[in-house]
Amino acid sequence: MFAKAKSIRESLERTRQTVFGRIITFLGQADVTETTFDDLEAMLIQADLGADLADDITATLEIRAEKEAIVRADGLRRALAQELRARLGTPKPLDLAARPTVILLVGVNGSGKTTTAAKLAQMLLAQRRSVMLAAGDTFRAAAVEQLQIWGQRLNVPVIAGQPNADSASVAHDAVTAARNRGADVLIVDTAGRLQTKFNLMEELKKVRGVIAKAEPGAPHETLLVLDANTGQNAIAQASAFRDAVNLSGVVLAKLDSSAKGGMAFAITKQVGVPIRFIGTGERVEDFAVFEPDRFIEGLLE
Repeated sequence: MFAKAKSIRESLERTRQTVFGRIITFLGQADVTETTFDDLEAMLIQADLGADLADDITATLEIRAEKEAIVRADGLRRALAQELRARLGTPKPLDLAARPTVILLVGVNGSGKTTTAAKLAQMLLAQRRSVMLAAGDTFRAAAVEQLQIWGQRLNVPVIAGQPNADSASVAHDAVTAARNRGADVLIVDTAGRLQTKFNLMEELKKVRGVIAKAEPGAPHETLLVLDANTGQNAIAQASAFRDAVNLSGVVLAKLDSSAKGGMAFAITKQVGVPIRFIGTGERVEDFAVFEPDRFIEGLLE
């Protein structure tokens, strides 16, 4: 039904061709000199790792270079790959034990939540799980229509309310429907909101609370959808949503259109929330479980 999905490496092409490409060239056959670590730190900052993380990594590399007698830059490249990998933590699969498992998608306007809902649904369908969708973005008619179109294409039921309906009531009805129909997974889309808008964040807390009352233990996963083009601004978004709704993970959407893939390291390290999935392209099948080893390979090899 669907074409072969883009690989993580393919989705990182723009990131690899820009700053990380320069890092690869820089860590070629040259000798390690007194200026190597300062230059590398500047490049890591340009690669959207952030100043603190870039300083931490280069300081660690400088210590390793002395202890391990690394005198050639290509040896430093291997050490850099190891240090970057260490900052991404251990992969964590989705918790799909409950039935229905309720997955709540949150994020700012335009981050790609509705498309991510469809991509995640398609991935779960491929695992032979029954899926339902909830159109919780009741303020944007196009979002409901978009999700309904995806539902028709994927042959997945979509629970929706009237325009401008209370999104919490839609979520409640969707949880009830998913339980009554014996669905394995319910994916709840929500309206985009700036993390600085107090009332909108409080509304999101209400949606999460209503879901918890409708189904004890739910939502079992709360995933923040981040536009990979956001770069370092994603840190503030992720921190605010984490504090508001207790995130269990991040989805990096639109990674293929971004040259800022380095922000993945800052998200994991500074916000303390694991990356769970990556949007690798525009098609519904262009969606992958986040694999740290392949991510590093896609950047540096």
